[in-house]
Amino acid sequence: MSKRRQSQRSRPKARVRADGSTANGQRSRPETATPAPKGQAEVKVKTRGAASASGKSAAGAAAASAQSAASAASPADAGNRPDFAAIFANPSFRRSLWLLNAGVIGLLLSQGIPHDYGFLELGALFTFSVYDLALAMLGLALGAAMAETRRDFLAVVGIFLGVLAVMLTFFDPIFRLILSSPLGEVLYLIAPAAVISTGAALWLTGRWRQWAVMLAAAAVAFSFSLFVGLDDLGVGLVDFAFGTVLSALWLVLAPALMLRHFRGPWLKIPSRIVGSWLIVIGVIVLVSLYVPMPLKAPSLPDPSQPDGGAIELLVPEDGSAPTLNGEVLDLDGTVGAPEPTAPAPSTSAEPTPPKS
Repeated sequence: MSKRRQSQRSRPKARVRADGSTANGQRSRPETATPAPKGQAEVKVKTRGAASASGKSAAGAAAASAQSAASAASPADAGNRPDFAAIFANPSFRRSLWLLNAGVIGLLLSQGIPHDYGFLELGALFTFSVYDLALAMLGLALGAAMAETRRDFLAVVGIFLGVLAVMLTFFDPIFRLILSSPLGEVLYLIAPAAVISTGAALWLTGRWRQWAVMLAAAAVAFSFSLFVGLDDLGVGLVDFAFGTVLSALWLVLAPALMLRHFRGPWLKIPSRIVGSWLIVIGVIVLVSLYVPMPLKAPSLPDPSQPDGGAIELLVPEDGSAPTLNGEVLDLDGTVGAPEPTAPAPSTSAEPTPPKS
């Protein structure tokens, strides 16, 4: 019995591996294991190196993509904000700022110093009197500043200046042609339509905005040329028209050159705010054209007069002269006139005829 127990104890027990197979006997130690061939070992090493390298590259690519996504989602990315220090140090920005300030200072001096106005200065000031179109020109400046390329910027300014110059140069024949067309019956709608179209163009994006801004520039220039051409001064018309063109071009060009240094996604919200205001202004001007003019109301009673300034007119039934506030109205010119009197008898003694 003892030998049988000892033989059972000395037998190796079967071990069950994780994959379900059994392994008889003890595992071989690493130093006693049969070495693998040299070729297979090199293949394993290369495979492990390639796998580790691919894993590192994949991890690096994933980290880079995550970092780029985070930077794109971050609102404080340096690429999405203007570099104010670089903008202010740019010589072109300083020149555009000088152009803007020169016009503002000239306008303040013109209004602050008493002097005799010339036709050139009157024309320059006339542009600001047409306030709805002046605001539309500022909207065109914002649309030109948001142009993607320099060619698009020059296209907006060139269309505005070209339409204005052609209309003022050949105003008489063009205006006669307009009057003979159906457009002559709705000339009062051109200015509100130009303002509304400028505001609507600022709501668009991409190439649609560029084409809409160019169309609005032509409409604003056409409408403004009608105001200038119909304001016939008789003399000095060339100087007057030249002054209006200079001030209108300054309204479009000076703000556009300055704002162009800040162009980017952050100008989308301000442009839509300005566009909304232009649409509202155009609608108000359009509605005001259809509001009837107020009638001239009678004068109010004067409290300093008797009965508070009330008027009392009495017309007698007997046909006598009527009275106004107790006073007889002289309708025939006979009231208050002196009555005719009989001639006074002569007191001089008549000569007696001589007796025969």
